[in-house]
Amino acid sequence: MFRTSLAIALVAALGASTSALAHPKMVAANPPANGRVTASPQAIRITFSEAVFANFSGLVVKDHAGHVMKTGRPTVDPADKTVLVAPFARPLAAGVYHVEWHAVAADTHRVTGQFMFTIG
Repeated sequence: MFRTSLAIALVAALGASTSALAHPKMVAANPPANGRVTASPQAIRITFSEAVFANFSGLVVKDHAGHVMKTGRPTVDPADKTVLVAPFARPLAAGVYHVEWHAVAADTHRVTGQFMFTIG
């Protein structure tokens, strides 16, 4: 009986620690990852699997030649803390753009990712 109770407690503890170690994952983006839009977006919006901290998260957008596109300081959408938003300083020209992002959530681990999108 003691061994069964100990085994159940151990399995429960391992399950709880696994969920506590989860990291934020990108679940959506606007403009869409690897997608095409017809006009310049006003901002990049990346949705994560959990709330992120804007002060420790961010992104860089580069054109096909590697030039960095100027964005405003990334913020978290006040209506949805899982969405990181970075407005563009000016409209983007038609072309291919590469987004490199990093995000930090409650577990304090920094995760990174990237995607591309096309305008035109």
